[in-house]
Amino acid sequence: MLTHFTSLDAIDAHEFSDLLAVALYLKRRRAWGVAEHALTGQTLAMIFEKPSLRTRLSFEVAMTELGGRSIYIRGEEVGMGVREPVKDVARVLSRYVQGIMARVFAHQSITDLAAYGSVPVINGLSDECHPCQALADMLTIREHFGRLEGLTVVFVGDANNVCRSLARACVLGGARFVVACPARYAFSAKDIAAFGSAWGGQVTQVHDPRAAVAGAHVLYTDVWTSMGQEAEKAERLQAFQGYQINEALLALAQPDARIMHCLPAHRDEEITDAAVEHPRSIVFDQAENRLHAQKAVLRLLMAKDAATVIAAARR
Repeated sequence: MLTHFTSLDAIDAHEFSDLLAVALYLKRRRAWGVAEHALTGQTLAMIFEKPSLRTRLSFEVAMTELGGRSIYIRGEEVGMGVREPVKDVARVLSRYVQGIMARVFAHQSITDLAAYGSVPVINGLSDECHPCQALADMLTIREHFGRLEGLTVVFVGDANNVCRSLARACVLGGARFVVACPARYAFSAKDIAAFGSAWGGQVTQVHDPRAAVAGAHVLYTDVWTSMGQEAEKAERLQAFQGYQINEALLALAQPDARIMHCLPAHRDEEITDAAVEHPRSIVFDQAENRLHAQKAVLRLLMAKDAATVIAAARR
């Protein structure tokens, strides 16, 4: 049973499948107008060292719809690792709340929160990975294709935190993953080792985006320059020329291929405006599914009846 949601490397395929099933179940119940009360009386502390629209709103709405509440804490109010050690923050928050979600610069902060706290910890994004995004992405792909097994998901751009988690999610879900990136922005030796036996088969890396997307079911990208990398922007813009998702690249994929982006998008940079607005773009379905994926994570981590809701979701 899940105790934290810090990285997809820490869960197995069965747990990942449970999360997807519960997300779909809660999404259906929301559409039917069913009120949820599983987290009544519970509070989620949300620490944001990096700002976000989707992460903040999806978690706040998710907690409200599950009957609980959330508290937004700006990173500078806490000063984790500067004003106060992370391990102290973890133990103090654990005396006040029933769960912690953190969106941080350094993944070590997530690791320390989970190690020293006594409540579930959720990674809302770190420099290493973005498991909440990947869960929502796979939920979206499953809704559109009716399956994950046998699909090919191609990520065009920087092999970053979003890319790492998406690759791991594909492994857990039975899909094939390809990243097309400049050599300088490829998976590291550490990343490759972490994929284990999946590397070279289920997960591959190439440097030609046109070759990568041939026969792909999903074309996915993220910004070329993330928060904290602004000083590298000019260099990155040059390095990623030719790695844009556009209609010409889409034409090389499967006829029913979908376009995905985790947002925010720099339109006409890593993806054209036309691609975002394309009839086969599912970018805003992704954004919506952050809510349903987050609800599943919260429901299984913070409620006392995880086994019951999993059984209901699988009926």
